[in-house]
Amino acid sequence: MQGVGNVSNPFDDESGRFLVLVNPEAQYSLWPAHIDVPGGWEQVGPEGSRQECTDLIDRVWTDMRPASLVAAMESDTD
Repeated sequence: MQGVGNVSNPFDDESGRFLVLVNPEAQYSLWPAHIDVPGGWEQVGPEGSRQECTDLIDRVWTDMRPASLVAAMESDTD
């Protein structure tokens, strides 16, 4: 049994440090700062608290469609 304050999933650690990542499809992700950034993803913005990073994602990721879908839809309207 876990003790109080233990977090088994680093993504759920309210007191942890996080990064905001973006992939080539312009999709964003919250990422624990102590884990290597996976291939195909790039850090955007500074390391921060979980709340700071989720706030950044909420501000910048306003269109959830992958970039390739946006491009395809725009080319269909030409």
